[in-house]
Amino acid sequence: MRARLTWSGDRAGRIGLRALELTFLLIGLVAVDCYVWVNTSSVLYQAYEDWAFDQTLRGLTPGVGGFVRDESHWLWSGGREKATTAEAPPHAPPGNAPSSTAPPGSRSVIGRLEIPRLNLAVMVREGADERTLSRAVGHIPGTALPGNVGNVGLAGHRDTFFRSLRNIRADDTIELETTAGTYRYVVKSTRIVTPRDVSVLEASGGETLTLVTCYPFYYVGSAPKRFIVHAALMRDSRQQHPSS
Repeated sequence: MRARLTWSGDRAGRIGLRALELTFLLIGLVAVDCYVWVNTSSVLYQAYEDWAFDQTLRGLTPGVGGFVRDESHWLWSGGREKATTAEAPPHAPPGNAPSSTAPPGSRSVIGRLEIPRLNLAVMVREGADERTLSRAVGHIPGTALPGNVGNVGLAGHRDTFFRSLRNIRADDTIELETTAGTYRYVVKSTRIVTPRDVSVLEASGGETLTLVTCYPFYYVGSAPKRFIVHAALMRDSRQQHPSS
């Protein structure tokens, strides 16, 4: 009788352990599925907006059909042709400068951010909410837009688009391309601050750029600090796109 009870207890224990293993496996599969979906949607969003931005610079109207056709051609030809623009006067024509802030509630694409030395190229969208930052780098509402006197504030996640900022250094070049023109900045400094230190986004007397991401870069969970990159517009570096 005692042997039978012991066998029954061992069997029940094995069943419970198996059920626990299956539960953890299911949780793991759901987590992986969510991770793949989030990253795939982010990659697709970036690919489409990058292509659409180039189409806009060419004076064309982007559409999903054209994107699928061009991407199919790119897969077979081995490369995608980027938009090219002719040299133009360094100053925008009167009345053609972008406004200092984006329209309230706007979710439009601001442009494309590139840091050549870090091989970073990412689309920038208006807004700094989680939905925006999961797909792009976000332009912080209330900060200046490129081409205006003030501080352009951009935010990005440390574990996605702004991961490479851990290797940024003084004198690196940052390019911010918009439909109005391309603006080149040079990194002046980096610093680490608390989330409450909003002074890093204060308006400047010139044309500056501030990149913001969480810190430490490899922190598990909600990172307690912020990594800040300060850059200034390079003199005579502004390139105006010809109007389409």
